[in-house]
Amino acid sequence: MNFDFSEEQRLLRDQARRFLDDGQALGQARQVMETDEPFDREMWSRMAELGWMGTVVPDTYGGAGMSREDLCVIAEELGRTLAPTPFSSSVYLATEAILLAGDEAQRDAYLPRLAAGETIGTVAIAEGVKNLDRKGLATSFSAGVLNGVKTPVPDGDVADFAVVLADAGGGAAWVLVDLAGDGVARDSVETVDPSRNHARLNFTKAPAELLGPTDGGWELTERLFDQAAVLFAFEQLGGAQACLDMAVEYAKERYAFGRPIGSFQAIKHKLADVYTATELARSNAYYGAWALAEDAPDLPVAAAAARVAAIQAYELASGENIQTHGGMGFTWELDCHLYYRRAKLLALAIGGERRWKDKLISRIEARNVAA
Repeated sequence: MNFDFSEEQRLLRDQARRFLDDGQALGQARQVMETDEPFDREMWSRMAELGWMGTVVPDTYGGAGMSREDLCVIAEELGRTLAPTPFSSSVYLATEAILLAGDEAQRDAYLPRLAAGETIGTVAIAEGVKNLDRKGLATSFSAGVLNGVKTPVPDGDVADFAVVLADAGGGAAWVLVDLAGDGVARDSVETVDPSRNHARLNFTKAPAELLGPTDGGWELTERLFDQAAVLFAFEQLGGAQACLDMAVEYAKERYAFGRPIGSFQAIKHKLADVYTATELARSNAYYGAWALAEDAPDLPVAAAAARVAAIQAYELASGENIQTHGGMGFTWELDCHLYYRRAKLLALAIGGERRWKDKLISRIEARNVAA
């Protein structure tokens, strides 16, 4: 069994790396942080021209009809450069939600525009800091209208529509709502990473339509988050590798007491720990990519393992990158803090580390009992 990427996928990675480096994605992330722009619109348009938004959308709906392994390749490069776009919200989440639960009319209405980058979507699950469970949804859907509040919603300020998890009376359901329509109010939410937009969405008798069954919302959300966990893991892996590369390069160039600081055990042992954590995350991410592409029964376990390992690796790498750079590492001028911010933000996307550890343990136990 080969868990490595194919030659075509390595070429795709090279193309993505050249595009993002030439477009100075890291510099654009800093610019978004320092201005009122919610994301880099020019980069978004150029990504659409490359067909990235439609990577896994079938060609019958105007997409590229590629595999989810290909999407993992792109996700890693986006994480490496901190590309300031709503890619994860619109592609990992909203597009996949339509593919998972949409009927033919909904697919025809949404997928072509999503694939072309003309429409931005998001998924609204969270309702503040409380833990959601099967009895804890305050947002409700009845008689074609949606009421309640969702916060924080990734890219909620810029998305054209949202897939919302709501109480539909007989159970939880996914509903589609036009965020530019009546009954919807948006408020920006500040986070640790200003290069990624978040919002609070208020629904007051907002017109909406069901996406999937009236009682399948929790199951669909679990399935969607398992898929997204693998993609986020690759994005985190790209960021962790970038931090390791930055730290190693600086440790070679920075001299203290007449020798490179990388020659001191206090530095090189820390960087060795980062390398180990990053390679462990890579191994789990590759296993997750295989399970995702093959729709393997192991996907729930593989997704949870990839998510946990990626969170740990990125947080360690971004923190040690700052420490390796010393006092300069904490300054606004250096890029270290940009990765640290993104690591903290991604660690909470689709649920934090503790939640995914619990999932990993319970899923391994269930698998062992079944075996």
